[in-house]
Amino acid sequence: MRFELREHTADVAVEAWGGTLGDAFAAVADGMAAAMCDSVPAGGDRFEVHVVAEGREAALFDYLDELIYERDVRDVLPVDNRATVERRGEEWVVDGSARGVPLDAVEAREVKAVTYSEMLLEKREGGWHAYVVLDV
Repeated sequence: MRFELREHTADVAVEAWGGTLGDAFAAVADGMAAAMCDSVPAGGDRFEVHVVAEGREAALFDYLDELIYERDVRDVLPVDNRATVERRGEEWVVDGSARGVPLDAVEAREVKAVTYSEMLLEKREGGWHAYVVLDV
């Protein structure tokens, strides 16, 4: 599981890879956290995230959007993300968790939103590849 931040006009993009679809989702989420904060301290409690969507890309969008929501509600930076992704009938289900580092313990930049702009999610040799643009 890995990611790289990419410059994107006035925004920032996360390019991520994972052996499984869930690993790729978690890598994008870790990239989103890296876009918000250069250094992450220890500490913080884990919390769970559950998302149901109509498609894979929608599931990724909703998962990241839920992490931003949790950041705002819990006043934490979601890091050390874990996720599993399953197709159940016509729906895609994401079950995940993150360690919530209190925002007052970090110098964080704001990521305002996830975008569908240029979103890419595809299976490649060796696993899954994702590209997501974040509005900063």
